[in-house]
Formats: sequence, structure tokens, C-alpha cells
Amino acid sequence: MTTTITSRRWRVDIYVDEHDDDRTTHAEARLHTNDKTHLIGRGVAHRSPEDTEIPEVGDELAVARALSDLAHKLLHAAASDIEAVTHRPVHVHR
Repeated sequence: MTTTITSRRWRVDIYVDEHDDDRTTHAEARLHTNDKTHLIGRGVAHRSPEDTEIPEVGDELAVARALSDLAHKLLHAAASDIEAVTHRPVHVHR
């Protein structure tokens, strides 16, 4: 018996922008696949004026939120693909 292994490579590019004027950090997580699935997740972190300025924390929060948003969109895309094949409503659990 022969086992066939198929592998694919997906890439997530993460872009982070810090805005000093309003103390926010914005992040985008862009998913690139071998097919037509190219999704973008977005996240924002806000720093209170009383908080110590630690740019890494804002980056981490904004990126985590962007990745979470991307994961949610990917689950929705999978459910939509299943519905297109089965012609039935689908609820995909996290």
C-alpha cells in the first residue's frame, strides 16, 4: 500500500504601523494561499496616556487581534465553501 502525501505552503505576512499622534498600533495579517483564498485580518491596540510607552506591547496586541480576525474570516470561508458543496447551512465551531 502506497501513501501519498500532498503538501501546500501558505504564508501570512504581518504589517504593523504605529501612530504616535493617537497612541494606536494597527496590524494587518495577510493570508496568501495557492488558490483564490487571500484574506486579511486587522487588529488595533490603543495605549492610554497614563501607560508607559512600550512599543512591543502595542505590536503584540495589534498582531494578536489581527491574527484572531484572520482566523475568524478563515473559518467563515471554510463554512461558505462547505455550504456551496452541500447546499446546507453549516456552523463551524472554533
